[in-house]
Amino acid sequence: MDNDHLSGAATQPLPTRRLRTGHQLTELGLGASQFGNLFTETTDEQSARAVEAALDEGIRYFDTAPHYGLGLSEHRLGQALHDIAVDVLVSSKVGRLLVESPETADRLDDDGFVVPATKRRVWDFSRDGILRSVEQSLVRLGTDRLDLAYLHDPDDHWEAASTSGISALVELRDQGVVGAIGAGMNQAAMLTEFVRRTDVDVVMVAGRFTLLDQSALEDLLPMAHERGVGVVAAAIYNSGLLSKATVDTSAHYDYSQAPSSVVDLAVRVAEVCERHGVSLPAAAVQYPLRHPAVVSVVTGMRTEQHVRSTVSRYREDIPESLWEELHASGLAPDPARRS
Repeated sequence: MDNDHLSGAATQPLPTRRLRTGHQLTELGLGASQFGNLFTETTDEQSARAVEAALDEGIRYFDTAPHYGLGLSEHRLGQALHDIAVDVLVSSKVGRLLVESPETADRLDDDGFVVPATKRRVWDFSRDGILRSVEQSLVRLGTDRLDLAYLHDPDDHWEAASTSGISALVELRDQGVVGAIGAGMNQAAMLTEFVRRTDVDVVMVAGRFTLLDQSALEDLLPMAHERGVGVVAAAIYNSGLLSKATVDTSAHYDYSQAPSSVVDLAVRVAEVCERHGVSLPAAAVQYPLRHPAVVSVVTGMRTEQHVRSTVSRYREDIPESLWEELHASGLAPDPARRS
């Protein structure tokens, strides 16, 4: 997303990693799902201040989706990025079309976002569906070009997503309407197939490359590294279990109550972190970046405080001895050793 109107001070960006398309993603990105009132209401001002803080801290990569708040996240992000002083990269997603739904307008959305259900989500990975989705996202974001576009959660739609869906994105990439293309999912197996079989530039894997779950390390990351496909790691706190220095045994793991075995693992990892003078959330943020295929870690940030604390975790000094002990103890393999 290029911005012609420059105002304010331009802070130096955080370190970046490059996609094969030439796009440079900052190693830390802002996930804007909470701009869509995820689980609780927020305000336009809070979202704007979060973006301002992110830019001030050097974040230049922002991720959103039509799914987040039935378009509210895209709208708020677009408004917050309007007339900014620096160039940023924005990714959004396709596969869920938003269709007007006057019959449910008096209800709240039933998919986790505190917004009126004035629209409904319709799965559509057809060429027409992809083109319409991108067109609608561009309007909400207030731009004429999308830097990155992901097929969003095509778990039950492999045939359409891997054919007409990808073909439409390739067409848009060739036209310059979209920069880089890929898929974003909560699983690694199908993402591996996208990398193996289609012409994707980047994939976003949520929750499958964390201190508690390294399933993406088996096939997805080696395949992506081999093919020159970038990987964005999301949901690195696994729904909250890794988000505090002291593990909250009542915290969620992958959107539900954490099993006792997973809580025990998190506690053991936290104890290792404490021995090395490192906070558990900082280790969670920095762990995926140890793999050469990973180009960015995206975390959800609702407020300015969320942004400042997350960047602090990203910047925290972590000794190699921490990774060595986690690896040697079998708690979490060191990606730097397996590449």
